[in-house]
Amino acid sequence: MINKRLEPLKNNRGNGYPFAVAITLCLVMIFTGISEYFRLMIVAQGVRDALQDAVISTVVENYDDVYHGVREGYSGGYQPTAEDFEECIDYGNIYDKMDNILGLTQNGGYHEKNASGSETQFKIWNLDVEIRNAPFADSDRADKRFEIDSAVMLEVPISFGGKLLPTMKMKVKSSAGYTPKF
Repeated sequence: MINKRLEPLKNNRGNGYPFAVAITLCLVMIFTGISEYFRLMIVAQGVRDALQDAVISTVVENYDDVYHGVREGYSGGYQPTAEDFEECIDYGNIYDKMDNILGLTQNGGYHEKNASGSETQFKIWNLDVEIRNAPFADSDRADKRFEIDSAVMLEVPISFGGKLLPTMKMKVKSSAGYTPKF
């Protein structure tokens, strides 16, 4: 009689279900975290590529001024004057080019990408552009060329498990230069 009452307690059928559910939930949480990480990396890579495209466009816009220097044996942005050469650089509008590439809208000092509705996907600000003209020297220097270095701050909101976490902020850098082919 006692054995009949203890028999249901000794039965182990169905004990694996809670363990399987716990493992499944853990795997879903890990997959969600990895997906959010890849989303952040894709956004950062896209902003870096757009910045690179905008900087390359600005470098290419300077080809006409750099050409005169190449004719004289230099690869800098100089224009001939009556007696000498003077520096001549087109600065372009990198923010405008990035807005067109990424579909950004300006909101105060920020350039934002909004999802459907009012949710912000990411925003950029604090564009820093440094243009280095090749030196005007007596000989050709392969290591000195017309270059543009740029950096922009990127902020991407992070959400995990339906909650908004602190945003990812990082500086995205890019560089491009003009090298004469001939």
